[in-house]
Amino acid sequence: MKCVINGKAEESVRNHGHRISCQGLNGGSCHDESCSEENISEKSSGFVVNNLRRSVSPHATLRKGRQQKEMTLEDMYNQGDYDDDDDDSDWEPIQKHMEIRKWFCINCTVPNFDNDVYCYICGEHKESGILRHGFFASSISQEADLREEELELVQRSKGNRTSDFATAIGFDERMLLHSEVEMKTHPHPERPDRLRAIAASLATAGIYPGRCYPVTPREITKEELLMAHALEHIEAVDLTSRLHISYFTPDTYANEHSARSARLAAGLCADLASEILSGRAKNGFAMVRPPGHHAGIKQAMGFCLHNNAAVAAMAAQAAGAKRVLIVDWDVHHGNGTQEIFEQNKTVLYISLHRHEGGMFYPGTGAADEIGTMDGKGFCVNVPWSRQGVGDNDYIFAFQQVVIPIASEFAPDITIISAGFDAARGDPLGCCDVTPDGYAQMTHMLNALSGGKLLVILEGGFVYNLRSISSSATAVIKALIGEGPEYKLEKVIPSKDGMETVLEVLKIQLNYWPFLENIFKKLQQQLESLSFQFTEQETRKRRRVALPTWWKWGRKRWLYNVLHKNGRGVNSQRLNWCAPLDGSAYSIAQ
Repeated sequence: MKCVINGKAEESVRNHGHRISCQGLNGGSCHDESCSEENISEKSSGFVVNNLRRSVSPHATLRKGRQQKEMTLEDMYNQGDYDDDDDDSDWEPIQKHMEIRKWFCINCTVPNFDNDVYCYICGEHKESGILRHGFFASSISQEADLREEELELVQRSKGNRTSDFATAIGFDERMLLHSEVEMKTHPHPERPDRLRAIAASLATAGIYPGRCYPVTPREITKEELLMAHALEHIEAVDLTSRLHISYFTPDTYANEHSARSARLAAGLCADLASEILSGRAKNGFAMVRPPGHHAGIKQAMGFCLHNNAAVAAMAAQAAGAKRVLIVDWDVHHGNGTQEIFEQNKTVLYISLHRHEGGMFYPGTGAADEIGTMDGKGFCVNVPWSRQGVGDNDYIFAFQQVVIPIASEFAPDITIISAGFDAARGDPLGCCDVTPDGYAQMTHMLNALSGGKLLVILEGGFVYNLRSISSSATAVIKALIGEGPEYKLEKVIPSKDGMETVLEVLKIQLNYWPFLENIFKKLQQQLESLSFQFTEQETRKRRRVALPTWWKWGRKRWLYNVLHKNGRGVNSQRLNWCAPLDGSAYSIAQ
C-alpha cells in the first residue's frame, strides 16, 4: 500500500516482535502453544504473506524525524502516541525490565494505565457498555443497564414506528470472525467491534430487529466477482483460507476466516441491490465487513479485500439497471471503485474526501481525475484541501455538485459507500460531520432513483465506536422514514469549501454544460463573501496569537485590548470581575 508523505513514498515497516494473540468471535484470546510465532510462520507462505520479521528486529526503535517513511492507514492512527524527540537510549535497558500494566479503550483503542478508570483521549469508562447498548450506553459509567437519560433517548428513537418493513438489513455474524491474529501496539482499526457497536445501537433503539427485515446471507460466486476483479486477485484472497495469518499490505490482514467474510459481505451487497431494484425492498443497509472501496481490480489494500460497492453495482445492472450512481462519502478516496469504473459511462462515481494535494491517504482523487475514454465526466471528485470539514461544506457540495449532476444522470439505483470516518470525534479523519449531517445527505440522495437506495458500510473504523454507531443509526433512521433532527436551511460553506466546489465545477462543466450557471452564480457569491472570510480568518489568527495566561498576569490590559479588537466586540460588553482574593481576573460576556 502506497501513501505519499512529504512528497515521498517508501516502504512501510511494522514491528512484528510482539506476542501472538488469537482473536475469537467474542473478542477473547488464545495462548495455545500451537499458536506460537514459530508455528504461524511455518503455516504462512505464498506471495500473500509479508514476512516482516526477517527484516525488522523486535527491539528496533524508529525515532521521529530520523527518516521519512510511507504510512499506512493504521500507521496514521498509531502515529504520534509513542514518538519521542529526545534520544533516551540510555534508559532502554531499564525499560526492558519494567512491566507497565495497561488497558485498551473499548471505544477508541488507545492504551491507558491500569489505574485509570477513564480513557484519557475519549473519556470512555474502562468497563463501558457500548458493545451491549451501542452509543446509547453511558460513557462515564460501568452500569450494565441504561440510565434515565439514555432510556429517554431510546424512547425517542422508538417513537415514530412505521407499519411496513420496507428497509432491508444485510448482516451475518460470521463476518465477525475476520480479525487480525497478531496483537500490535493497538488493536487493529478494522476490528469486529465496529459491527457489534452498530448492531447494539440498532437493537437498543428497536430498529433492527424490529423495524427492518433481514436478507438471508450467501457467499458471492467467483463468476460474480469476476465482473469487478481479476482472477488472480480472487485466487489470492481465497488462498488466505488455508493460512493462519497473512498480509496483503502491512495493514491489510487476513486470517483463515477472512475470505469467507469477504464473500459473505459481497454476496449480501449484491442481493440487497437486487432486492431493491426488483421492488421487494424500498431501500437497504449493508452492515458488512471487511470494507471494499480501496480494493481495485487486482489488489487488496486499505483494509479492503473485495469491492462490495462495485459488486453491488454490477448486480444491479445484471438485474436490469441501466445507470447506477455510487456516492462515496468516506473520508478516504475510494481509489478501487474509481479504477473499476473509470472507463464506464453507465456508472457515475462521486466521491467527497480529504485530499490535501495528494498528501492524505491514498493520495488519489484529485478534482481533475474525471475518468478515461468513454467514462470521462462520469467520475466526480470533491477533494477537501484540509481537515475539519463539517456539515456545512458537505451539504453545500451536495447542493451544488452532487445532486445537480446525479439528477442529470438520472440513476436507476443509488449506492452509498458509507464510511463514517469523517464523523465528529474520529481522530484519524479529523473532520466534523454530525449524525444529523449524514442523515440529511441520506435524505437528499433518497429523492433520486425513486427512493431505490442502498447504503454499504465502508470505513469509520475503531477510532471512535460512538461516532460510527450513532452515525450509522442516524442514516438507517433516515432510510425508514425518520428525517434528521434538524435541517440546514441556509448553508454557508467555509472559504476552502467554496473554493473546492468551484474547482470541481470548473472542471466538470466541460462534461456537464448545465453546471455553468451554478459556477457563475457561486463566483459572484465568493466575491461578496470574500471580505467576510478574510475578517473571520483575521479574527481567528488574532485569537490564536494571544497566550491565554496574559489575562491573569501583568499583561492583562494588553490582552484585553487585543482580544477585544480580535473578536470585534464592544468594549462596553467586557465586564472585568475581580475575585474576592484578587488572585485572578475573568471576562464575562
